[in-house]
Amino acid sequence: MSQPSFINSFSQLVALDPTTTALVVIDMQNATGNRSMGLGKLLAEQGQAAQADYRFSRIEDLLVPNIQRLLATFRQGAGHVIYITYGANLADASDAPAHMAPIIKATNNIAGQAEHDIVAPLNPMADELVLNKITQGAFRSTALDSTLRALGVTTIVAVGVSTNNCVAMTAMEACDLQYRVVVVSDGTGTDSDAMQEATMTMLGRLWARVMSTDEVIDELTTRTGATG
Repeated sequence: MSQPSFINSFSQLVALDPTTTALVVIDMQNATGNRSMGLGKLLAEQGQAAQADYRFSRIEDLLVPNIQRLLATFRQGAGHVIYITYGANLADASDAPAHMAPIIKATNNIAGQAEHDIVAPLNPMADELVLNKITQGAFRSTALDSTLRALGVTTIVAVGVSTNNCVAMTAMEACDLQYRVVVVSDGTGTDSDAMQEATMTMLGRLWARVMSTDEVIDELTTRTGATG
């Protein structure tokens, strides 16, 4: 058995207190999370659908059911729920930064378009906040920080896509802002096992506590008496 890395002794311990924890659902939208729309449709039209089969199968078979379970737990009183979307606010995507605009335009990820909507199985409830970003990290271009502080949140549980881009950037921004961070290993997804595993390893080094859906639910429900 390999020995723990030296970095483990420096990583923060994160305990989930339902009263100060928020589930942050990142970019679970039709644009890049629905194989029939946006990116999925674009690749199919180009004869390249197989390139994204791993991504969409993971979303459909793993992420959606696990995020549904986490949403149910948080909605039963185990913390707050905040959705993050990404996409342009202007029809020509001129408000999006240069590194984001090409994929935003290619997937029609514009506010008000169906591609911008959150995938149907994860629809927010009427009283749940949805913040739109135009950057990969959720803190840089939204009011997420001020919202979390107003709610008294000190810990975020991050789920969504893509693990190595928007999820990781949001988790690292949160950590630098002195939030405690949990990233859900089977509630996040990207384009390959290699990307997923490498990002989990990276985030587990100082940035976040990596937990499974079951572990998050068990820890929260133990503290609240709710059922996941």
